[in-house]
Amino acid sequence: MALEINVGIIGCFGRMGQALADVIMSRSGIMLAAGADHPDHPRLGHAIIDEGPLATGSADAVFQTSDVVIDFTPPSTTAFHTELAAKYQTPLVIGTTGLSDHDHAAIDKAAAKIPICQAGNYSLGVNVLTALTEMAAKALPAEDWDIEIVEAHHRYKIDAPSGTAVMLGQAAAKGRGISFTDHAILSREGVTGEREKGTIGFAAIRGGNIIGEHSLMLIHNMERIELAHRAEDRSVFAGGAVTAARWLTKQSFGRYNMQDVLGFTKHITS
Repeated sequence: MALEINVGIIGCFGRMGQALADVIMSRSGIMLAAGADHPDHPRLGHAIIDEGPLATGSADAVFQTSDVVIDFTPPSTTAFHTELAAKYQTPLVIGTTGLSDHDHAAIDKAAAKIPICQAGNYSLGVNVLTALTEMAAKALPAEDWDIEIVEAHHRYKIDAPSGTAVMLGQAAAKGRGISFTDHAILSREGVTGEREKGTIGFAAIRGGNIIGEHSLMLIHNMERIELAHRAEDRSVFAGGAVTAARWLTKQSFGRYNMQDVLGFTKHITS
């Protein structure tokens, strides 16, 4: 009989932390082993979720006692958590968005020692959308088809464009065989001039309690294709992250994403 996988959560009292705890407690073969939040959080010492373990203010303790850790905390903590993961040889799932070049370098450094999965979105639907985006961008010539990405999130989201929107833009750039950095237009204001052919445009909406909506438009003078995804509940992200955590415990060191977890990578690149 297979042993249960002990999963730890960093940021256990956040919106995603609670969604992750719900999913973990509802699935067989995995167990919520530990959770940590900010050392000043008023709920430290209380159960992370009903019948769950007590929360701590020590991220070290979570990495020490878990077979795999899931982290959806702000990007300011990412480098520190990757260092802890490498120190304790604990596989790490990162759902944080808005990462800097420094953060990505820290992930790459830790991934030389342990398996790390980092993705802009852990939803199955969004990852299918990403695959479709790459296929469409590859099939439709850039000189005739403009690409625009629109995303909407709740008022509390701290980064824009969203990690998912960037992921879609990167997939489009990959399909076209171009540099995402050189062709992404992340915002527009003032007299911008005509739209430059081959660029990938972004627009962000923030308001209310929108969980996550993403729309990719491929626009031709005579027709338009729209690919869209709307999340109705955060459990879709939590479920995907838990699936990634389970998968990651069977991998060797290296950096992975949700496309790897779902087995899409070989299909997209073949």
